[in-house]
Amino acid sequence: MKIKLDYGHQGLEVTVPDANLEAILTLHAAAAHPEPERAVSDALKQPVGCPPLAALARNRKSACVVISDITRPVPNRIVLPPLLAILEVSGIAREDITILVATGTHRPNTRDELESMVGPNILRSYRIENHVATDRESHGYLGETPRGVPIWVDKRFLQADLKISVALIEPHFMAGYSGGRKSICPGICGMDTVQIWHGPRFIGHELSEAGSVEGNPVHEDSLFIARKAGLDMICDVTLDERRNITGVYAGEVEAAWHRGIRAAESISKACIRRPVDIVITSTAGYPLDLTFYQAVKGMVGALPAVKPDGTVIVVARCAEGIGGKHFTDTLLESTDLDAFVEKTYDPGFFVPDQWQVHELAKAINKSEVLMYTEGISDELLSRCFVTPIPSVEEGIRRSLKKHGPQARIAVIPKGPYVVPAVSRAV
Repeated sequence: MKIKLDYGHQGLEVTVPDANLEAILTLHAAAAHPEPERAVSDALKQPVGCPPLAALARNRKSACVVISDITRPVPNRIVLPPLLAILEVSGIAREDITILVATGTHRPNTRDELESMVGPNILRSYRIENHVATDRESHGYLGETPRGVPIWVDKRFLQADLKISVALIEPHFMAGYSGGRKSICPGICGMDTVQIWHGPRFIGHELSEAGSVEGNPVHEDSLFIARKAGLDMICDVTLDERRNITGVYAGEVEAAWHRGIRAAESISKACIRRPVDIVITSTAGYPLDLTFYQAVKGMVGALPAVKPDGTVIVVARCAEGIGGKHFTDTLLESTDLDAFVEKTYDPGFFVPDQWQVHELAKAINKSEVLMYTEGISDELLSRCFVTPIPSVEEGIRRSLKKHGPQARIAVIPKGPYVVPAVSRAV
């Protein structure tokens, strides 16, 4: 059977033997909203758990609107215009509105990327600035979370009279789901915050995984930080497989987000009868598969569907290579990932992006990982603890030779956007 995987801008068609195919795990159908701009306006007028945006904005002198960076396909061109219009009609001058890009610990977004994210009119008309996690002076300190995470948040957000975030709700391999509180932590938090919040005792917790919220320490401390920082309203969306808006969830950070994740779960959860020998997956295509760093999400997202010592075949375009300097150096200089992970538990030890090395270790400790990419040479890719393959079909051939001609295969074309769940009722 020919199956198209999300890969780069165009996708990648692969051939999977019919006799071995156990399941294709996809997003459930969801109706795209016929009038998405109106859906945004309605949600801002009737939010969940807080007053309408116009009431919140009344008598405020300034506003900060946090948006996701280029690695998230948030439809800002649809969401931002009605939101910004309400702010201005409510008396906040355009020059007093800051759109702050929640880069987390990622690189700053370029002007071309910003234009693709928000459109030329908004880019031209509003002040849009990137968050920089490593600039300690640009952050304000708000104490600690109950678990001891120091809270450093971008001053541009803290100093605004009105604080809003716009994001996408989708499965997240550590925090359960993205969106809501994650726009603030890690989105606009300092490195001092992220290095603890993304530390081994958080991401190593058994509940820190896709689809998991209750008891997940990554989620709980992120929510605490968002509230401590004074987030007034979120405006999050869910998308269908073509990235059309299926729902808009505006309101109080927890109440509105929980309504959104219920919708996201109904779209993203895909059941399979049993773990299989081989999973073929993606990193959800552009913009999520720009780097190997992001491709780790595809590997980890597939783990619930694969047997111990099975094989994960992942595709990712990796147009920007391995990732940031720290992550790249860590991988290329390491010979033993488990030893590196163990070192991160030592007090005082920290390397930026070490959390993604933890996640990579989770993947390769459960399964063999074969990878197809056009963005990284085989020599470099083999030093990233995965096995390069010239094609998915060659990866299947090798995997069938390893697991036997009757081996079962599951395919996840949209990678980490889908949450596999084993259910005998399927």
